[in-house]
Amino acid sequence: MSATTRTLIASALTAMVAMSVAAPATAAEKEKCFGVATAGHNDCAASGHSCAGQAKVDKDPMDWKYVAKGSCSQMGGKLDMMQQ
Repeated sequence: MSATTRTLIASALTAMVAMSVAAPATAAEKEKCFGVATAGHNDCAASGHSCAGQAKVDKDPMDWKYVAKGSCSQMGGKLDMMQQ
């Protein structure tokens, strides 16, 4: 195996390890916020559809998106769909 190949493999492994360590920290800094997604910009399924990006109207209380932790109420959203 050449030195270039070893360097490429080592770089790829380092990048994979770095990404797997950083992802959980990022997810912990976000929370689901209902009622703030704009049309076409929701993060996941809701009652009327099964996929991200399918919200039909702005600020539908059934649609949600991830926002920075602690910012949902400032945006006029709710942390729980049942709070609507």
